Amino acid sequence: MIKKYRDTGACGALLDEYEKALDELKGLVSEITPERLIYIVDRITIDNDCRSIQTILTHVISSGYNYVITIRNHLGESIEFKDNVILDEPEDYNNALSDILNYTIQLIDDYPKMNLEESDNIKKLTTQWGQMYNIEQLLEHAIVHVLRHRRQIERFLLQMNNKFQ
Repeated sequence: MIKKYRDTGACGALLDEYEKALDELKGLVSEITPERLIYIVDRITIDNDCRSIQTILTHVISSGYNYVITIRNHLGESIEFKDNVILDEPEDYNNALSDILNYTIQLIDDYPKMNLEESDNIKKLTTQWGQMYNIEQLLEHAIVHVLRHRRQIERFLLQMNNKFQ
């Protein structure tokens, strides 16, 4: 199959890479059983978002929405941040991952001429965790965030394979 790329410059490249990262994660999630989804792998972490595959995916989805909301608010909208919504089935998480891609695509469609790059710190947006980014950097962070948590889930699955053998 020939890959189709978006022809919208930097925004298109960011969306293509975000879609690729989300597709890789969705492929992994589609192989997870409901029992492994909820299994607590890390019982000692202080980060409640990183105890099980379910908590990781819940965090990834909430973050995906909140990155877009941060950008929209920076552009003058007033949108409340999303809370975590815990789902019970791997398929539900895959649908939610598709939804965050569509939510991000809608941002690009709504603001086709938004300025991705900004070197003036006063004009950068500030994330919920206090980091200052321009829009491009936050979208790049969204991509790497998915990749890092995909890797974490892969490691959790290895730990579970060792435990359940």
